[in-house]
Amino acid sequence: MNYEVEGSKCYDNLDSNCDTYGRLYDWATAMNNSASSNAVPSKVQGVCPAGWHLPSDAEWDLLMDTVGGSSTAGTKLKATSGWNSNGNGSDEYGFSALPGGYSYSSGSFSGVGIYGRWWSATEGSASYAYRRDMGYSSAGVGRYDTDESRLYSVRCVQD
Repeated sequence: MNYEVEGSKCYDNLDSNCDTYGRLYDWATAMNNSASSNAVPSKVQGVCPAGWHLPSDAEWDLLMDTVGGSSTAGTKLKATSGWNSNGNGSDEYGFSALPGGYSYSSGSFSGVGIYGRWWSATEGSASYAYRRDMGYSSAGVGRYDTDESRLYSVRCVQD
Protein backbone atom coordinates (compact mmCIF):
# COMPACT_ATOMS: atom_id res chain seq x y z
CA MET A 1 0.00 0.00 0.00
CA ASN A 2 1.29 3.44 -0.85
CA TYR A 3 -0.76 5.77 1.35
CA GLU A 4 1.33 8.70 2.50
CA VAL A 5 0.76 9.67 6.10
CA GLU A 6 3.05 11.35 8.62
CA GLY A 7 5.60 8.82 9.85
CA SER A 8 5.44 6.59 6.76
CA LYS A 9 8.51 6.27 4.56
CA CYS A 10 9.65 5.09 1.17
CA TYR A 11 12.54 2.62 1.22
CA ASP A 12 15.79 4.66 1.11
CA ASN A 13 13.51 7.74 1.04
CA LEU A 14 13.05 7.28 -2.74
CA ASP A 15 9.58 7.84 -4.20
CA SER A 16 10.31 5.21 -6.87
CA ASN A 17 10.50 2.55 -4.13
CA CYS A 18 7.05 3.58 -2.88
CA ASP A 19 5.76 3.27 -6.44
CA THR A 20 7.07 -0.31 -6.61
CA TYR A 21 6.75 -1.64 -3.05
CA GLY A 22 4.45 0.74 -1.18
CA ARG A 23 5.26 2.66 1.96
CA LEU A 24 6.68 1.44 5.27
CA TYR A 25 4.87 2.19 8.55
CA ASP A 26 5.54 1.76 12.25
CA TRP A 27 2.77 -0.16 14.02
CA ALA A 28 1.05 2.87 15.63
CA THR A 29 0.88 4.59 12.23
CA ALA A 30 -0.35 1.43 10.48
CA MET A 31 -3.04 1.12 13.13
CA ASN A 32 -3.88 4.85 13.04
CA ASN A 33 -3.65 4.59 16.84
CA SER A 34 -6.47 1.99 17.04
CA ALA A 35 -6.49 -0.70 19.73
CA SER A 36 -5.07 -4.16 19.03
CA SER A 37 -7.47 -6.73 17.60
CA ASN A 38 -7.25 -10.46 16.92
CA ALA A 39 -10.84 -10.70 15.66
CA VAL A 40 -11.85 -12.05 12.24
CA PRO A 41 -12.27 -9.54 10.70
CA SER A 42 -10.12 -7.24 12.80
CA LYS A 43 -12.36 -4.17 12.23
CA VAL A 44 -9.24 -1.99 12.43
CA GLN A 45 -9.23 0.38 9.47
CA GLY A 46 -5.85 1.82 10.41
CA VAL A 47 -4.22 3.44 7.37
CA CYS A 48 -6.32 1.34 5.00
CA PRO A 49 -8.85 3.11 2.78
CA ALA A 50 -12.57 3.14 3.60
CA GLY A 51 -14.09 -0.33 3.16
CA TRP A 52 -10.77 -2.04 3.95
CA HIS A 53 -9.01 -3.08 7.16
CA LEU A 54 -5.65 -4.16 8.55
CA PRO A 55 -5.73 -7.95 9.01
CA SER A 56 -5.42 -9.43 12.48
CA ASP A 57 -2.95 -12.18 13.30
CA ALA A 58 -5.92 -14.59 13.22
CA GLU A 59 -6.77 -13.43 9.68
CA TRP A 60 -3.17 -14.07 8.60
CA ASP A 61 -3.51 -17.57 10.13
CA LEU A 62 -6.69 -18.11 8.12
CA LEU A 63 -4.88 -17.07 4.94
CA MET A 64 -2.04 -19.49 5.72
CA ASP A 65 -4.56 -22.33 6.21
CA THR A 66 -6.41 -21.42 3.00
CA VAL A 67 -3.27 -21.58 0.85
CA GLY A 68 -2.07 -24.90 2.29
CA GLY A 69 -0.03 -23.94 5.33
CA SER A 70 2.69 -21.46 6.23
CA SER A 71 5.53 -23.79 5.12
CA THR A 72 4.63 -23.32 1.43
CA ALA A 73 2.53 -20.13 1.51
CA GLY A 74 5.42 -17.87 0.53
CA THR A 75 5.88 -19.53 -2.84
CA LYS A 76 2.14 -19.38 -3.52
CA LEU A 77 1.71 -15.73 -2.44
CA LYS A 78 4.88 -14.10 -3.84
CA ALA A 79 4.74 -12.15 -7.08
CA THR A 80 6.15 -13.89 -10.16
CA SER A 81 8.87 -11.22 -10.45
CA GLY A 82 10.58 -8.67 -8.24
CA TRP A 83 12.34 -10.99 -5.79
CA ASN A 84 16.16 -11.29 -5.76
CA SER A 85 18.10 -14.46 -6.60
CA ASN A 86 15.30 -16.51 -8.14
CA GLY A 87 13.11 -15.98 -5.09
CA ASN A 88 10.01 -15.29 -7.15
CA GLY A 89 6.79 -17.12 -6.42
CA SER A 90 3.92 -18.61 -8.40
CA ASP A 91 1.35 -16.03 -7.21
CA GLU A 92 -1.35 -18.72 -7.33
CA TYR A 93 -3.85 -16.57 -5.42
CA GLY A 94 -3.19 -13.11 -6.90
CA PHE A 95 -1.65 -11.86 -3.64
CA SER A 96 1.44 -10.59 -5.54
CA ALA A 97 3.63 -10.13 -2.46
CA LEU A 98 6.70 -7.99 -3.11
CA PRO A 99 9.86 -7.62 -1.00
CA GLY A 100 9.59 -4.02 0.19
CA GLY A 101 12.25 -4.41 2.87
CA TYR A 102 12.00 -2.67 6.22
CA SER A 103 13.37 0.21 8.27
CA TYR A 104 14.47 0.82 11.82
CA SER A 105 13.41 3.79 13.92
CA SER A 106 16.99 5.05 13.51
CA GLY A 107 16.21 5.63 9.83
CA SER A 108 18.35 2.88 8.32
CA PHE A 109 16.83 0.59 5.69
CA SER A 110 17.43 -3.05 4.80
CA GLY A 111 16.13 -5.94 2.74
CA VAL A 112 14.44 -4.48 -0.36
CA GLY A 113 14.28 -7.21 -3.00
CA ILE A 114 14.99 -9.78 -0.28
CA TYR A 115 12.30 -9.56 2.42
CA GLY A 116 8.64 -8.63 2.63
CA ARG A 117 7.32 -7.92 6.13
CA TRP A 118 3.70 -6.99 6.89
CA TRP A 119 2.06 -5.80 10.10
CA SER A 120 -0.99 -7.42 11.64
CA ALA A 121 -3.52 -5.56 13.81
CA THR A 122 -2.56 -7.75 16.80
CA GLU A 123 -0.21 -6.95 19.65
CA GLY A 124 1.65 -9.86 21.20
CA SER A 125 2.85 -7.98 24.27
CA ALA A 126 3.54 -4.41 25.34
CA SER A 127 5.30 -2.58 22.48
CA TYR A 128 5.44 -5.74 20.33
CA ALA A 129 3.03 -6.68 17.53
CA TYR A 130 2.80 -9.65 15.17
CA ARG A 131 4.06 -9.48 11.62
CA ARG A 132 4.35 -11.91 8.71
CA ASP A 133 7.54 -12.34 6.71
CA MET A 134 8.50 -13.73 3.34
CA GLY A 135 12.09 -14.04 2.16
CA TYR A 136 13.62 -14.63 -1.24
CA SER A 137 15.22 -17.90 -0.17
CA SER A 138 12.22 -19.41 1.64
CA ALA A 139 9.01 -21.10 0.49
CA GLY A 140 7.32 -20.33 3.80
CA VAL A 141 5.80 -17.40 5.65
CA GLY A 142 7.14 -16.64 9.11
CA ARG A 143 5.27 -15.16 12.07
CA TYR A 144 7.11 -12.95 14.54
CA ASP A 145 6.38 -10.72 17.53
CA THR A 146 8.44 -7.58 16.91
CA ASP A 147 9.15 -4.07 18.17
CA GLU A 148 6.36 -1.71 17.10
CA SER A 149 8.85 1.06 16.27
CA ARG A 150 10.14 -0.78 13.20
CA LEU A 151 8.73 0.11 9.80
CA TYR A 152 7.09 -2.61 7.71
CA SER A 153 4.62 -2.86 4.86
CA VAL A 154 0.84 -3.09 5.20
CA ARG A 155 -1.63 -5.26 3.30
CA CYS A 156 -5.29 -4.28 3.54
CA VAL A 157 -8.23 -6.69 3.40
CA GLN A 158 -11.54 -5.67 1.91
CA ASP A 159 -14.39 -5.59 4.47
